Amino acid sequence: MTTTADGVVVVVGTRVSLDLIVDTSEQGATAEEIAQRFPTLALADVYDVIAYYLRHRDDVGVYLDQRNQRREEARRENERRFDQSGIRARLLARQESAE
Repeated sequence: MTTTADGVVVVVGTRVSLDLIVDTSEQGATAEEIAQRFPTLALADVYDVIAYYLRHRDDVGVYLDQRNQRREEARRENERRFDQSGIRARLLARQESAE
């Protein structure tokens, strides 16, 4: 695993994050299913990430909490900056005009 400039832990050589693998595993997917869902991952990498998670649950839990907090802050900031009212109507109108 490696950490990107943005502080996201990903599998080396991929853009698949630790968050995604842990979440998918926690939802009941096997390592084999995870590797099938994300073709850039080697099965051995999936096992490595799951093993790391199981050995370092507390540290990974803190990291995941921080990532969730950053996501929530980004969502709130985007909602503040961009008007959400009427967005469905605007998207539908844009889709209709493209057809």
